[in-house]
Amino acid sequence: MKTDMLIRYEGMRALRERLSPVEAEKFIVRREPFDYTEWQQTLWQNKTVDELFEAAKQQSRH
Repeated sequence: MKTDMLIRYEGMRALRERLSPVEAEKFIVRREPFDYTEWQQTLWQNKTVDELFEAAKQQSRH
């Protein structure tokens, strides 16, 4: 299991690799409201259990 510090490090590295410094900063300090619970309720609504299981298997291989 990854530590919180390692997760933050890898997240910041991913931001630096994909975004410009300004874009990364905007992502980090974004001020718009975000409801994590609502997002989770709609995240997988168009996927079947079999599709989710297959995606999880693929992810675990990486």
